[in-house]
Amino acid sequence: MAEKRRSGGGTVVPDSKSVKAESDKEFLSQAGVGVLLRDALLKLVEARSEDPIGFLAEHFSNLASESESGPVGGGGGDGGEPQENTVEEQQQLSRALWHLSLAHHSQRSAFNNNIRVAYDLLNQCGSLRRVPGGVQGRIYTEMLQCLCSEGGLSGTTAAPLLRRIRCHDYEAVPFELFRQGVQTCAAFADYIRKSQCLYAAVASRPERPAERSLCRAVLATLEEALDTSHGADSARFLEASAKISPAKLAQAMADVHGAGEQQEGPTMDAREFEDAAAALFIARVRVVI
Repeated sequence: MAEKRRSGGGTVVPDSKSVKAESDKEFLSQAGVGVLLRDALLKLVEARSEDPIGFLAEHFSNLASESESGPVGGGGGDGGEPQENTVEEQQQLSRALWHLSLAHHSQRSAFNNNIRVAYDLLNQCGSLRRVPGGVQGRIYTEMLQCLCSEGGLSGTTAAPLLRRIRCHDYEAVPFELFRQGVQTCAAFADYIRKSQCLYAAVASRPERPAERSLCRAVLATLEEALDTSHGADSARFLEASAKISPAKLAQAMADVHGAGEQQEGPTMDAREFEDAAAALFIARVRVVI
């Protein structure tokens, strides 16, 4: 028979090809390859990357780094451990930020899943100095600073927000607070980018600052969008961003000037406008005590 052959004692011996196929399947199963590939493809679908091959390469590179580094904070307990923990913390922080970059915050389900992954990674940091109940406040604050920086925010713009949502170094940050902080920073970065675009739209001449009355009208539109949105802080800011449309801007400008009418008057520069827009947002963020 093609599939089997009998030995002298009459025992049925599986065909070598069949044995190899079973062996290959067993190897893939034991190695967890199917789960790894499935998770990678799900991440790719969530991120909608324009470079799928590069995305998958970076994904597996991160997994390999995690596997090589092993449990964070473990070791023998010699005097070099604090320095090792610092290096490992930075590695975990980089991985957490990478996961948070995989999906835009408007993709609620995917972004929330990535927040959970980031939280679990950072919760492993610094086992020797770990506090029960969540991520260390110091690591959480550093992550928020990195998020703001990667979102294109200057230190001056981000500082007032970070002062409201940061935690003390010794505190443990539970997941819900961690999630709110991440979403708030992500929404704030988008909000500031949108406010910069709005300023560019009302500054009719690049060489001259925008007219103050127009800027005030646009800021009033931003404030209205924030005040008429509902839900928790982060959800409200996402909703507010969606309400700041070109039509709303055009209406606000029309309320100040008639169609085609140009006026000269006091001006507001881009820095002042951005600071005012940021203050509207930050005033509505609950302070972490």
